[in-house]
Amino acid sequence: MELILTFVAASWSVFGAMAPYLLLGFVVAGLLSAVISPEWVERHLGGSGPGQVVKASLFGVPLPLCSCGVIPVAASLHRHGAGKGATTAFLLSTPQTGVDSIAVTYALLGPFLAVVRPVAAFITGIFGGSLVQAFDGDGEEVQEAEIEAPGDSCCASDGCDDTNSRGDRPRLLEALHYGLVTLPRDIGKALIFGVVISGLIATVVAPQALESYLGGGVWPMIAAMAIGIPLYVCATASTPIALGLIHAGLSPGAALVFLISGPATNSAALTTLWKVLGRRAAILYLVTVAVASLATGFAVDGLIGAGWLPESALVPAASAVQGASGHAQHVEVGGGLSWFETVSAVALLLVLLNALRPRRQPSEDQPAPAEGERVVEMRVSGMKCNGCVQSLQRALSEISGVTEAEVRLEGGGLARVRGRGFSDDELAEAVTSLGYRVE
Repeated sequence: MELILTFVAASWSVFGAMAPYLLLGFVVAGLLSAVISPEWVERHLGGSGPGQVVKASLFGVPLPLCSCGVIPVAASLHRHGAGKGATTAFLLSTPQTGVDSIAVTYALLGPFLAVVRPVAAFITGIFGGSLVQAFDGDGEEVQEAEIEAPGDSCCASDGCDDTNSRGDRPRLLEALHYGLVTLPRDIGKALIFGVVISGLIATVVAPQALESYLGGGVWPMIAAMAIGIPLYVCATASTPIALGLIHAGLSPGAALVFLISGPATNSAALTTLWKVLGRRAAILYLVTVAVASLATGFAVDGLIGAGWLPESALVPAASAVQGASGHAQHVEVGGGLSWFETVSAVALLLVLLNALRPRRQPSEDQPAPAEGERVVEMRVSGMKCNGCVQSLQRALSEISGVTEAEVRLEGGGLARVRGRGFSDDELAEAVTSLGYRVE
């Protein structure tokens, strides 16, 4: 019983420490979603060149897209004119970080790593995008020239995102809905899993108990990367897991290797990347993640080991972090939360419960097709989040003759398309071009 109480206290301590910052991150992410639409990003990332690579990497840093949701967005960017280099840069920088994960990193791992994560994501994107542009840029102009202009659909205009996904709600309400409902629904389960893992490690492993096995050096970093690359975990949910590993004795640099490689890659994303951008680009992508994560890890541990950083940059209020130099490190298991953290934790818990609660299925009653009109339903597998839904809905809406496209995750993934003059092959191509499967 005592062990269970300790586990609950440890998990609640981590949850409460990140709650105020994560709620702020959710709200800011919602505001960003209302300001930055996929069309806006595409207008700024069309074509190729070093400038596009830098812009793509910079745009990706604050966006709250996980390694699942970023794939269809990047595939759409490529279909609409972004070069392979810019697409790769966007794919590398976006899932590593976002305003929500930066806020949680500040709360759990301190201000230094909260700055290092977005900077590393930005540099990684530029490095990988430049590699792909230099060694796999042949044929980009041909591919861009083959992209067809959008048909006469909503998405051919700048207001597509407002009509398809926002409906008639005011922009501010839609921003709050995205930040406090949609985004928590996408990452809520993974976030709770990360908190549970962190609490479990803090409960069963004494502080620094595994330091002789998990401390600094190249092998713990390689092990962290080997775990992170195939693991599907978003940037926000990976942060409490990294905190638990640091508690057990992993160096901050090695934990950062996990924080970079985990969100940036997973087996499903790599398979889709291979299909969308080709074999060489996928290999260069994987090489970039490995090199950038190891280099960042060594740099962080080197700075900490040399004593060049004040302890206040590494030790937030909720945890104490020991670096390679041997400073005291432990998670304050069951440590007391302030009243503000407690209230924020309760509010965050309510937000997650509301986002994850089962929702009533949309009505299946649809108006009968008009004369000459088709209504096609497809079962689509591979979608995991709201970003997947929006990307596929947009791709289907761009097919010439489609007047209405509805996509939802419920029921295993369903797409319903209405219109005239389109073929089943066109629908299937739109689905598979984003890495999904038509069943």
